Amino acid sequence: MHSAMLQLKRKVVHARKVMSSRYLQAASLVNVRIKWVKDKELDDVVAREKDLKAVCHLKDRICGSSNSCLPIWELSRRRRQMGLDVRVSSFMRRYPTIFEEFTIGNASGSVSWFRLTEEAVLLHQEECQYLHEQGPQLVESLCKLLMLSKDMTLPLQTIDQLRWDMGLEDKDYVHCYPHLFERVCLEDGREALKLLCWDDHLAVPALMKSSSSSLTGEICSTASAALPFPVKFTRGFGLKKKCMSWLREWQTLPYSSPYADPSHLDRRTDVSEKRIVGVFHELLHLTIQGKTERRNLSNLRAPLQLPQKFTKVFGRHPGIFYISRKGGIETVILREAYDGFNLVHKHPLAELRNKYAQMMRLGFLNRSRGLYKKDVEIKNEKLESPQEKMSSCD
Repeated sequence: MHSAMLQLKRKVVHARKVMSSRYLQAASLVNVRIKWVKDKELDDVVAREKDLKAVCHLKDRICGSSNSCLPIWELSRRRRQMGLDVRVSSFMRRYPTIFEEFTIGNASGSVSWFRLTEEAVLLHQEECQYLHEQGPQLVESLCKLLMLSKDMTLPLQTIDQLRWDMGLEDKDYVHCYPHLFERVCLEDGREALKLLCWDDHLAVPALMKSSSSSLTGEICSTASAALPFPVKFTRGFGLKKKCMSWLREWQTLPYSSPYADPSHLDRRTDVSEKRIVGVFHELLHLTIQGKTERRNLSNLRAPLQLPQKFTKVFGRHPGIFYISRKGGIETVILREAYDGFNLVHKHPLAELRNKYAQMMRLGFLNRSRGLYKKDVEIKNEKLESPQEKMSSCD
């Protein structure tokens, strides 16, 4: 019995020495420079969704109108917010499989109106059905996002920037879930969303779930907490021997849960950097396609308790993240979410969006072949009042 206790004590002392050594090795942030290398397959992931967000925004506005059709002057609002550099009417005419144009005339002339095609209406109904049935799962993702932040609070503007990537509906979550959320006012006057209660069951990072270890959501101080991140490099990508040695050592550093208080970590160390990587690893897991635009993360420094220039981790860890520069916009992609240009775990909403994208490509191709007549010639009615104009959409 005595010898067994002595042996156990020696093991504990040895483990402490190992951890102490690791912390000493991480006493300062190691300066490594890793060259950015283009990944064609992940660039294609971004390119395939060109214009998709703007199309879905216009689609939702049309479906949200009382008569499921809107005049072009109404749809042209917020053009810049949609990221369009062309007239909205020209943009919508690119995709005749999604939008159907018709004109309504009156004494002062004619106005172009748009509604959805029958195929687009059916796909929208399928999307609404999914959101109705699986909405609570998306709410859980919103709860986890708020749990990542300080005081479980985020500005509404910041949440809105991530809404598309997380698949969140454009609705008042405080009204729909008053037991979960409340609206608060920050010191700078901005409105924010606050989570009312912490949920330990949700505070388990994706890395811990996928790990073969028996860790739970609690933070451990033993060597078992040194969880490595999945790493995948672009084909043909080569790291220098010094960088490979640093990366292997970095992977053995303790893993800090992104849901834990990071105030005890020295921001100038590799251990702190691993925590930052863990935060964005978890955040990208909350998105439905494992990616988001880099500018969407710019307002997260203070809420997520991150140091200055925190986005440098994306360039320092190209085996975990990839920065696509397709379309002149930097998009941060979680490499492990993809096998080539296909999602490893296909979210139902991502599948629905892919159907929209396929319809868009078909319509754009057919229109370029001249298979569609000018839609503005479809209908030319003369109405005298706005009331009659709206009734024609029924």
